[in-house]
Amino acid sequence: MYRSHTCGELRASHIDSEVSLSGWVHKVRDKGFVVWVDLRDRYGITQLVFDEERTPTDLLETARALGRETVIKATGKVIERASKNPNINTGEIELLVSELHILNPALLPPFTIENDTDGGEDLRMKYRYLDIRRNAVKNNLIFRHSVTMEVRKYLSDQGFIEVETPYLIKSTPEGARDFVVPSRMNEGQFYALPQSPQTFKQLLMVGGMDRYFQIVKCFRDEDLRADRQPEFTQIDCEMAFVEQEDVLTAFEGLTKHLLKEIKGVEIDTFPRMTYDEAMQRYGNDKPDIRFAMEFAELNEMTQHKDFNVFNSAELVVGIAVPDAASYTRKEIDALTDWVKRPQIGAKGMVYVKCNEDGTFKSSVDKFYDQDDLAAWARLTGAAAGDLILVLSGNTDETRTQLSALRMEMAERLGLRKADEFAPLWVVDFPLLELDKETGHYHAMHHPFTSPKPGQLKLLDTDPSAVRANAYDLVLNGNEIGGGSIRIHDRKTQEVMFRHLGFSPEEAKAQFGFLMEAFQYGAPPHGGIAFGLDRLVAILGGQETIRDFIAFPKNNSGRDVMIDAPAPIDEEQLKELHLKLDL
Repeated sequence: MYRSHTCGELRASHIDSEVSLSGWVHKVRDKGFVVWVDLRDRYGITQLVFDEERTPTDLLETARALGRETVIKATGKVIERASKNPNINTGEIELLVSELHILNPALLPPFTIENDTDGGEDLRMKYRYLDIRRNAVKNNLIFRHSVTMEVRKYLSDQGFIEVETPYLIKSTPEGARDFVVPSRMNEGQFYALPQSPQTFKQLLMVGGMDRYFQIVKCFRDEDLRADRQPEFTQIDCEMAFVEQEDVLTAFEGLTKHLLKEIKGVEIDTFPRMTYDEAMQRYGNDKPDIRFAMEFAELNEMTQHKDFNVFNSAELVVGIAVPDAASYTRKEIDALTDWVKRPQIGAKGMVYVKCNEDGTFKSSVDKFYDQDDLAAWARLTGAAAGDLILVLSGNTDETRTQLSALRMEMAERLGLRKADEFAPLWVVDFPLLELDKETGHYHAMHHPFTSPKPGQLKLLDTDPSAVRANAYDLVLNGNEIGGGSIRIHDRKTQEVMFRHLGFSPEEAKAQFGFLMEAFQYGAPPHGGIAFGLDRLVAILGGQETIRDFIAFPKNNSGRDVMIDAPAPIDEEQLKELHLKLDL
């Protein structure tokens, strides 16, 4: 056998035992008369010892010549370690090696396999199988496994059944771009990879499964960011005979369970906020509520003087940054430059320092007196020592800009603490969004989302006023889950398709199978999907999902390790009835 124990298992109680270990050579320390080898596997590190007194010369020389990452098997006696290492679990013992077998020699790795590696991100992604040997990545993958197991355990205990749905499905015009797969047996026709199992989980409710879940791969052909990948994993769930409150209660339970079991954190309350309220108070629909800095609209208090920047603005809005009145003029100028970057797009920024003596100093003292600035402080909730930051302009754009500034200030002040968790439900989203370029409405979530009870008739008179029976779960400023109560009757679904610009023929061609199913006794149903990658990253104290995915793509959607995507040969193209015009 290759091993009797793992490299993280041996303790003082094993002293004098004969054991075999296998793993990778982590480090070799040669002192001439003695050689120590750190042997590593997934479970930890054990120190091997070879010395002139107790080790045959040929074995000592073999140990001395071992290269990093060589795979070996070592057999010997567990002895007490003279110089103990309290930093590792096996630090009280070492293995006096009597037999050594090289199972596979290794080339010198292109970067150091250490927690603090010398490898850049691109290099580590190219050699991801080596990167996974590092504790930082290995532990992230083990952490992801723990989260996934707790999800399965909780949902199974709540009566949910895991059902697999197809990966080769039909392309639809809603949502992001599909990844398409040509069909060899059906010339000129294509499958699509699912952006979500949405219609299938609804059909499972029609089929009477009642409570479904699936930890499932989904695919979207869209531009990437730190928290997006072309393929990602969802915790996909659906329930029959439920209203919104039932779904929220069920998945508050899941979130509480994960926070308690994974992080040891108990959360009692999940605040709720409407979409409109979130936009007004925080400027986005996934606010981080671990800290304050709520928006204060200042139009009434600012548009009565000769400051045309404010007078001509649709919205004047500010935040109070705690304990930041000490910012120097240079620091404030740098912050102004930050909001004027193209990524933010503000034209400028006004500031007010709330001095400790109760007076105020602002960048607009020429236009506003102390009473005016005191009113701004009251509205923003600013106290002595705080800094008020104000932006103005078009309502939607200004809110977005101030939201970005709020998050930037929170980062700079250390207010976004990874070990604090603040969940929030955002509800009552608009059902439809108007595309200003085309003048057409599209579904804010997806076309199967039900309007709030009693609002269906508004679709004909005031579509933008209709609220969706939808909800997002936000954690620490990140949307970790989103769902809705679904449309479950054909007539309502047809109305919805009509308002989204589908002709009856187009709706039938794309979704006729679903509307037909609704005629065979579809129950009221609703559900939610959690982004597993993002959820795991946040629970792990990070916001970049790539570190919690075994083999991620880069920002261009490429797998640089296997060099994909890649061309296919002419014979494959011919079989698929495809021709490339390059």
